[in-house]
Amino acid sequence: MKESPSVDEWLREAKADESAARCGMYLTHNGTVRELPKKQVREGIDDGSTVTAMDFSYDHAAVEAAAAEALSWEGIEYVKVWLNEGHLEVGDDIMYVLIGGDIRPHVIDALQRLVGAIKTEMVSEVEISD
Repeated sequence: MKESPSVDEWLREAKADESAARCGMYLTHNGTVRELPKKQVREGIDDGSTVTAMDFSYDHAAVEAAAAEALSWEGIEYVKVWLNEGHLEVGDDIMYVLIGGDIRPHVIDALQRLVGAIKTEMVSEVEISD
């Protein structure tokens, strides 16, 4: 498990970046390990189990490439991504993403698109249930 970054520090860095004058919005995502199993939250299947931990890993190169690609999306000027790895407990941070861009629709769409791609294509999450 890695030490989680400071969103406040990330925002200070983003606002000091040369791209800041072109950014009218910054949006962050912080994913955490939850006790409700993915199958219950996403598919409505409640078998009575709860998640106690998660083994998490990711494709480092793919995540770096996805973050770089996001900078080419309409209106996006700033991207920063951090992912944890290893054995994580309920409440531990899984991921932080910061997107900066010109207008709200571009930034919201980019955050959803980037987080969605990372979660569906670049990570391995193994929930450990009781």
